[in-house]
Amino acid sequence: MIIDAHCHVWPDHIAPRVLAGRPAGLDARFDGTVAGLTATMDAAGIDHAMTLGIAGIAKNVERTNEFIGAVDRQRFTPFGTVHPGLPIDRNLRSLADNGISGVKLHPLFQDLSLADPAVVDLARALADAGVTVITHAGAGGDDRANDRGAPRHLRALLDAVPHLRLIACHYGGYHRLDEAEELVVGSRAVLETSWPPRLSDLDADRMRAIVAAHGADRMVFGSDWPMADPAAEIAAVRSWGLAPEEESAILGGTLAALLGLA
Repeated sequence: MIIDAHCHVWPDHIAPRVLAGRPAGLDARFDGTVAGLTATMDAAGIDHAMTLGIAGIAKNVERTNEFIGAVDRQRFTPFGTVHPGLPIDRNLRSLADNGISGVKLHPLFQDLSLADPAVVDLARALADAGVTVITHAGAGGDDRANDRGAPRHLRALLDAVPHLRLIACHYGGYHRLDEAEELVVGSRAVLETSWPPRLSDLDADRMRAIVAAHGADRMVFGSDWPMADPAAEIAAVRSWGLAPEEESAILGGTLAALLGLA
């Protein structure tokens, strides 16, 4: 089974507007719709995907969760949204009302810092409720935005909320991999593999070393669709020369267990 942990989707009428803004300075490879993602998965041989919804502002949390919670659960696992600008109980109720058990945090697009005490309190409440968190980590914006998701803040969040089940995108540090290797690799975070626009830009020897240091059983494949091509990203993982059981774990086995699909 191949599972993609990192797929952004928007309603059909919103996706073109979002992608025209070149999120994180990247050009989209696909259209950002659920139908478009389904077609991409079929072409790439992907069995299941996590669909991620992000509310940039607090007032959009509920309608974002209504949209993301309506995806086909046979093919997708929805990861919804929360925002520190809403009371914690409203965030949790929105997730529960839409049958969502995972959320995406995005320091760049939500203007939130992983070091903010309000975000730490929210993460603690999510952990108490058994909600899994996947978060952007590292760069992708201006200096202030990049600092909000810095690897040091990610590591501090892990330490502050030890029962939080957390997936760290981009190995814990997009374009800040040195810092991520020092602070996040080897931690209890689950590392996600995306590196848009091309995972193949990263050195295969370095990737093998990260797998060896962190463990394939705590790493999951993600493409960051629609900003990268999942078929090419799967090929990049396969080019690392991992042991078959390591490759299988990263491409789906680890995440299947985490999501209860195994």
